[in-house]
Amino acid sequence: MKKNKIALQILSIGLIVLSFSACDDDFVSLESDLINSGVATNFDIDSDKYDVVAYTKALAPVQTNRLGLTTLGIYDDAYGRTTSSFVTQLTPITYNPTFGDEAKIDSVVVTLPYFSTATGIDDDGNITYTLDSVISKGENYNNIKLRIFENNYFIRDFDPSAGFNEEQAYYSDQTASSSETISTTALEGAELTFVDYDNDTGSIMTVVNNEIDINDKGYSLKDVNELDENGDKTLLLNQSPGIRIMLEPSFWEDKILAKEGDPVLSNLNNFTEYFRGLYFKAEAVNDDGSFLVLNTGSTNNANITIYYSKLTASTTDGADIRDNSTYVLNFGSNKINFLVNDFTLPIDNGDSDAGDSRIYLKGGQGAIAGIKLFDGYDDEAGMTKFDKFRNDFVNLNPEDDTFESSKRLVNEANLVFYVDRDQLDLLNEDPENEPNRLYLYDVPNKTPLIDYYLDVTNTALPSFSKIRHLGALQRVDDEPSSKGVKYKLKITEHINNLLLRDSTNVELGLAVSLNVNIEDPSVSFSQNKVQTVDDLDLTVPVSSILTPRGTILYGNNTPESDQSKRVYLEIYYTEPNY
Repeated sequence: MKKNKIALQILSIGLIVLSFSACDDDFVSLESDLINSGVATNFDIDSDKYDVVAYTKALAPVQTNRLGLTTLGIYDDAYGRTTSSFVTQLTPITYNPTFGDEAKIDSVVVTLPYFSTATGIDDDGNITYTLDSVISKGENYNNIKLRIFENNYFIRDFDPSAGFNEEQAYYSDQTASSSETISTTALEGAELTFVDYDNDTGSIMTVVNNEIDINDKGYSLKDVNELDENGDKTLLLNQSPGIRIMLEPSFWEDKILAKEGDPVLSNLNNFTEYFRGLYFKAEAVNDDGSFLVLNTGSTNNANITIYYSKLTASTTDGADIRDNSTYVLNFGSNKINFLVNDFTLPIDNGDSDAGDSRIYLKGGQGAIAGIKLFDGYDDEAGMTKFDKFRNDFVNLNPEDDTFESSKRLVNEANLVFYVDRDQLDLLNEDPENEPNRLYLYDVPNKTPLIDYYLDVTNTALPSFSKIRHLGALQRVDDEPSSKGVKYKLKITEHINNLLLRDSTNVELGLAVSLNVNIEDPSVSFSQNKVQTVDDLDLTVPVSSILTPRGTILYGNNTPESDQSKRVYLEIYYTEPNY
């Protein structure tokens, strides 16, 4: 299997494990816990299909701070290219540092860990890993070019236009609002130089280029000052795979060590005003690259570490005795991703009334879909389609139109979306680019459906989480690298809520998802804003912002030749046969 078939399996709040999604089997026979034809003869099990209105919502810039995770790199698919870069504040782990006499930096190391899983030990005793958060094309990971700048833009915590009572939102198009742009000049301050290390001499050797070699190998960090009995450097620790860069020290000598005793290092407010962070800018290598989801929230190995020595004593012959120490800067909580879309397949808003022939879904600043159930008026019945549906299934109290008793028992309800293979194949889409999971949600309330909460299937492994409700992409021959066929999303309890509990028939949203676990508001964060002037309440699921993946599905307003692929709601039910 290609290395780029690595599903972005990231647990809520940054925990990740590797797995591949299993597909829900098609409905073959329904065995209701309530009643079925095998145990009763006075009841029939039947099913009906219902029309669904589905349309594309092209997204304006989306809020990309407060995501919890960070993306970086290059992604190409049927829609075109997305390039992700980010800016981050830095947070010292200690304030008012005392660096000591004649302190001098030995090296400065930036570490950006991937999400990975340890799989074993190789013949040389090294830990082996699989990467869970790198999307690339071809058999091997494709490198990216990375440039790091001092950021001169002050990242605010609160929005002054809202009287500092709301958190400041920052957006994917490098803005803080429709009227405030973050200038590239402010982001790209002094550029930091990448250098290499001479393992033999223990000193910085030479300036190197900015190409990042993306691979699944970990790092063995060794102490150049401590040798074992064989004269080899002693092992300090093993680090999991990630981006590990050494920077030229002079910038940090002036920025940090020279400020010992200065108020700028005394507290967080002073520090963030003085040193506004770093900007990590991704660029393609030979017009190619990989897309990374980085664990920048890790407090263990996501940081900038300044290794320095200080004079502690002198020997009788005048030789200096120096001790080694470190000063660590973590990545701050306020990180902003910037997404540059160079789309060859443009995305337009669809028809919210009649629905679309095709639904275009794309992560990041891409597109989501609106889904309407039982929408419109039934002329033959002389009532709305929703009222007709309710009257078919339940008896209503004539005084207040609330549930009184059931006529039919809903056993199972599924929304079925077919992949538009013709378009994807015409655009030469790699099947491994197709999103494995979609997320269905309540648009006005910005929450999952009740079926999400009731689905307890494996909440630790994202590939298998909520698999009954949010069925994974069903592929040809159930092969993980095969072309996608359809998605089946089970919404049985949502339908029962409409019938039995008089719930509002709200519009639903559909989006691609990096990890469906992230969308649980009880353990994670809410949806993020979309920067629009006509719909100030529009938001988008966080897991959709974090993934670059996209797909094309058949909608409801399809031509006659595609009628068999149009989206539909199918309800299986039990009713008396007398």
